Amino acid sequence: MKVIKIHGTDDTPQVILDATPETPHLEISGRSLPEDVVTFYAPIIEWLEEYAGAPLGKTVFNFKLEYFNTASSKLLLDILLKLEDIHEDGHEVLVKWHYPDDDEDMEEAGQEYADIVEVPFEQVSYSID
Repeated sequence: MKVIKIHGTDDTPQVILDATPETPHLEISGRSLPEDVVTFYAPIIEWLEEYAGAPLGKTVFNFKLEYFNTASSKLLLDILLKLEDIHEDGHEVLVKWHYPDDDEDMEEAGQEYADIVEVPFEQVSYSID
């Protein structure tokens, strides 16, 4: 599978989708408020659809978002639903939702997503020094 690497900006998150078995790295991090959210996330959704055909033995997807707007929240849910499909097909999936330990909004967003999708979810708090 091809690797997707999108460098983050002030308005778009960094995205790394690299499913090589030796060093898998699936992550979205930073801020997500792209002007055209559907166009930005379309290649990510397409990559996940292709990945679902032959996923790794264990898929760990890291969300390390500092902020996302309402439009992005729908596309993030679409990503989580793709991961749910992989999980429902009998594959091991873990979502790691990283949030600053002082950011209740981002912590709650992770909890809300965890309640919506049937995927193992791990909340990971970190401190900002």
